[in-house]
Formats: sequence, structure tokens, C-alpha cells
Amino acid sequence: MRISKEVKVALLGVVALGSLYFGYLFLKGTDFFTSTRKFYVIYENVDGLTVSSPVILNGVHVGLVENMQIMPEPKHRIKVALNINKEIPIGDSTIATLASSDLLGGKAITLYVRPNSKEYQGGETLISYVQQSLTDMLTAKAMPVLGKVDSTLLKLNAFFNEDAKKSIRATILNTQATTEMVRSMLLSNQRNINAITSNMAELSAALNVTEHKFDKLATNLTQITDSLKTTPINATVRELNATVLEAQNAINKFNQNNGTVGKLMNDDSLYANMNASTESLNALLKDFKANPKRYVHFSLIGGGTKVNKAENVKTATKVKNANTVENTGVVNEVDK
Repeated sequence: MRISKEVKVALLGVVALGSLYFGYLFLKGTDFFTSTRKFYVIYENVDGLTVSSPVILNGVHVGLVENMQIMPEPKHRIKVALNINKEIPIGDSTIATLASSDLLGGKAITLYVRPNSKEYQGGETLISYVQQSLTDMLTAKAMPVLGKVDSTLLKLNAFFNEDAKKSIRATILNTQATTEMVRSMLLSNQRNINAITSNMAELSAALNVTEHKFDKLATNLTQITDSLKTTPINATVRELNATVLEAQNAINKFNQNNGTVGKLMNDDSLYANMNASTESLNALLKDFKANPKRYVHFSLIGGGTKVNKAENVKTATKVKNANTVENTGVVNEVDK
């Protein structure tokens, strides 16, 4: 029996459509080789969850989301159908958590299996829970801040009225004028600025030279201190103490009446004798000035005895070749 071309084309089209359908289901996540059970979960909001989103248990893909539908009730909650592998023990304590699967906002159903008092066979409704995502947490933190920023901006807009804007413009213009004045001043004093810079450079060079001198001074001080460390200071100090002690003993002796120096310093009889001698000498000089002939006798006629051979001036008849009484020169004879 020959099959016509039309039948072959029809059969090929049916096979193609079937392959396309089953391929579409496979791409959506339907596993044709694993038996599954259907369960339901009800959420208030399933933003980010799509059909064929994975159902995960301990990081392992164990099912997928089959469909989602809005329930006919005032809150319009979402009823989600889950196809879960039959080997997974699902019961009255199993929690289906709606959680983020990536940072882009994708969602997945995460199962938390606990010891069950009753095991489900399929068709039951599981306990639902919505885990707060990172985006939700950031949004919750950011919304109060955004509200404060918005109120602050409103206050700033109210503050910056037309008068304030004019004042700000005037301040900006004054700032520009001041900047231009500073610029012109810098240009007009460029030579002075260059001179100041040169002086600073010279000062820095001088400071460097001074620093080297201070380094040498510090080195010399170090050498001095090192030499002082090696010097027998204890012996020097002992000698100095002995010298001071001897000086103290000498001063103590001077303060006493023992010895010539002590008597000179403490006995006032020497002062009295010297004072009396000075007064006698003054009286003698006064008498000598008043009566010189009483002490010296001159002869205007030659002859006479030499002074160095006379007993005294009064007995001399000749004085010659003398500048003083003891060595008199020749003098004309005088009467005795």
C-alpha cells in the first residue's frame, strides 16, 4: 500500500507540532521522566516569580512552578501551583518560602522540610512564607531617608527665594572680582615674589650649611662626653675636696690669733702703731718745712766737712757732689 505525499506531509506536520509542544514544555522545566506531585501555596504578592521558576530544597532543584492564578477574593491573593518530585516527603510542617534567587530580582520557591505529623499525597496547600530580599531591605531603609531628603529639598527651595538667589549671585560676583584682584596683584608683584622665592632658596641653603655645623658641634659634644666618661673624675673630685679642705683650714687659722698673719688680721695693735708713726712723720715734715735751718746748715764760703764724713748736718762745713743730704754736692761755706 502506497502512502500518498499528502499523508506523509500531514504525519510530518503532526510529529513536528508534537515535538514543538513537548520541547516547549521541556524548556519550561517539565520533566517527562520523573513522577511529580502537585501542591499549592498562597502568597500576598509574587513579584519576580514566573512560571517554570525553580523549586529548591537544600540548593537542589526538586520541582518547578506550574502556574499562578489570582484567587477571587477581596485581597486578590495569588495561588501558585508547584510540581514537586514524588520522592520528596511533603507534609503539614513543610514551608514553601518565596525568596530571591539572584541579585537581579528573580524569585524561586525554597522548601524547608521538617518532621511532619501528617504526610501529604498531593493537592494540599503548603505553609507560605515570604523572605525579604536585599532589594526590599534597601528599599525599606532608603524610603525614610528619601522622605527626609525630599523634605530637606523643599525647605531649601523655600529658603532660596528670589532675594536669597540675588544675594548668592552678588556673592559669586564679588568672589570673582576678588579673584581677579588677587590675580592682578600677583602679576604686578611677580618680581617681588620671585625675589622672595630666591631669598627662601638662599635661606634654605644657609640652613643646610648651619645644619652641617650643628652636626659637627653635636659630634664634638659627643666626643667630649665620651672623653669625660673615660676621665677619672672621682680622683679629680677627691683632690678638689682635699684642696678645699686645706683652704678652709688655712682660713680658720687666719681667723685665729696664732701666727703672724693671724695677728696681723686680728690684732689691732699694729694698726695703732702704724697710725702713731704716720702722725709722727706728718709732724716731722711740718716742722721741717717750717724750720729747715734746724735740720740743714749751709755755708756760703768754700770749705767745710763732707757730709758723708760728718756726724750730722750741723757739724758739716762743706757739702759737695751730693744730690741728697747723704750724698751732697759741693756747697759754698756757711756758718755753723
